[in-house]
Amino acid sequence: MATTVTTTASAAAAAILTRHRHSPSPHFVALSHRRRRINHTVAALDSNSPVPIPQGRGESRTARFREWDWWSGKFAAGANVPFLLLQLPQIELNARNLAAGNNAALSAVPWLGMLTGLLGNLSLLSYFAKKRESEAMLVQTLGVISTYVVIVQLAMAEAMPALYFGLTSAVVATGLIVNFLNYLSVIHPSIWSFWEDFITVGGLSVLPQVMWSTFVPYVPNSILPGSIAFAIAVAAVILSRTGQLSEGGSRFVGALSGWTATLLFMWMPIAQMWTNFLNPDNIKGLSAISMLLAMIGNGLMLPRAILIRDLMWFTGSAWASVLYGWLNLAFLFCFNSISREFFVAATAGLFLWIGLAFWKDTQVREYDSPLRSLRELIFKS
Repeated sequence: MATTVTTTASAAAAAILTRHRHSPSPHFVALSHRRRRINHTVAALDSNSPVPIPQGRGESRTARFREWDWWSGKFAAGANVPFLLLQLPQIELNARNLAAGNNAALSAVPWLGMLTGLLGNLSLLSYFAKKRESEAMLVQTLGVISTYVVIVQLAMAEAMPALYFGLTSAVVATGLIVNFLNYLSVIHPSIWSFWEDFITVGGLSVLPQVMWSTFVPYVPNSILPGSIAFAIAVAAVILSRTGQLSEGGSRFVGALSGWTATLLFMWMPIAQMWTNFLNPDNIKGLSAISMLLAMIGNGLMLPRAILIRDLMWFTGSAWASVLYGWLNLAFLFCFNSISREFFVAATAGLFLWIGLAFWKDTQVREYDSPLRSLRELIFKS
């Protein structure tokens, strides 16, 4: 969810996913997925149970619900287009520099930032694989692949240490294989359990370190935040797996990976705003088209997140659309880098789209007010 050009990167076709529901589906498969538990603990990527088709409705009303289920899934899949357009220019530029022998130019691309985004994509891929959300899986898969392509280019230019590249390659290959085997329900539970623990520890370790590093040199350059978080994450996972936590505690640990990935993506706009605050002139260097594409890509996933009552997905996508996409456009407008017409059109389009997503959810569920949909999304009532 989420997200800067790095974190929302999506590219390279991955037609591995086969949707279990068709247009429009006779069964709300994606929303009726049941989570499995290992022993009595909650797996380390616990996802909230999606909302099934409301019962007691007439056939035509149920058909409208299923139709919106289908359309919301297609909108989520459509997010791949703007995300693809976001990353392709960087990949093309890197390829040209490599062909010209200008390896030094690739040093401007921070491999640590790419690695962070890659971990976030893998974590969210696992989250959506468990929920059987095929379109969202596709978005994250393309994010993993496109980011990895950039990392390969950095390794070719020797802008990334070979050891880290080798480890990254192993994690990417393992992550993709494990997630799709789990999606197809052909993986041993112990293997999936280990993978969940791995990305939980990794995500929780990276998040506070990235947050701390944003404010260097105003704070000491230290790995202490990440180290402390790593120790806490390992302890939490061990306690959860050995049954030492309550059901609520295990559920909390189970949600950590998805939420840390989302919070990591949510932090990227804050880091950008901090940079804008320190160096206002840098705002003019932002690409309005890139901001618009990020806003559109994340916005397209909002109807699906609302429909299945996935607060984590909604929070990450809404945050990225508004604070990364729209707010940076607002900065550009204030500095006269874009026209009034461009900004007004983008603003109207975003907030009308969010309003439409809630209105449509209210309509297919026959609620009296969109506030009920919002309340259910937040409180799962």
